[in-house]
Amino acid sequence: MSELPQAVSGIVFDCDGLLLDTETSWARAEAALLARYGHPFGERERRLLLGRTVEDICEVIATLIGRPGQGADLRDPLNELVAIELGEQVTPMAGVPELLGILSQRFPLAIASNSNRAVLDLILGSSGIAAHFEVTVAADEVDHPKPHPALYLRAFAELGASAIDGIAFEDSATGIAAARAAGAFVVAVPSDPAGGLDGDFLTASLGDPRLHRWASTVAVGIG
Repeated sequence: MSELPQAVSGIVFDCDGLLLDTETSWARAEAALLARYGHPFGERERRLLLGRTVEDICEVIATLIGRPGQGADLRDPLNELVAIELGEQVTPMAGVPELLGILSQRFPLAIASNSNRAVLDLILGSSGIAAHFEVTVAADEVDHPKPHPALYLRAFAELGASAIDGIAFEDSATGIAAARAAGAFVVAVPSDPAGGLDGDFLTASLGDPRLHRWASTVAVGIG
C-alpha cells in the first residue's frame, strides 16, 4: 500500500456509498423492483448491482427476471422507487463532514458520480454536504460512465487539475477502475468489506485519523 501523496493538484470523490449512506436506499429500491417480478434480492444481487449506473442496473435486473435486453423498460419504475427512498434526509457516512470541512477550506473539491444528474442533485440537496463542492459531474453528462475514466477526467479538468497528479476517493471496484484509468491516486474505502478492493491507500472509513491528519497538511501542487 502506498503512502498518501503530500501534494495533489485536485481531489475528486465518488458519492453513493462513500460520502453518503445511499446504498441501502438503492438496495431497497432494487429489491422492490425485483420483487414485482417475483425475483429475490440477496447478497448476490446486491453485489451484481453495486456501483453501476441506472442503465446498467436496469439491464442486470432485466436479465435476472428473464427479460434480457429490456432494461430500458425498467428505468422509469426504478427511478420512481429510488426517488421515494432518497427523498428523505440522506446521512453522510462516518467521518465525512469532518474530512470535507478540513479539505474544502484548503482545496476546491469535486464529485464524479455514476448516478444521473437528477438523482445526484436529489441526494446532495438532502445531505448537508453540497456546499463543500465546487464541481459535480454526473453519469449522464459524459459519453461513458464508470468504469470508463471520462467522469474523473472531466471532474479534474473542471477543477483545473490533472488526474495524474490528483487523488480520487472510491468505494467500489467499478469506481476504482475508472479512477485508475484516469491516472489518479486512489483512496479505497470499501462499501463491501469482502470486496477485496485494491486502491493505492486502503482504509475502512473516511473517519480514519490518518486521512484527517493528511487533509490538514497536504499541499496544493504536483504530488
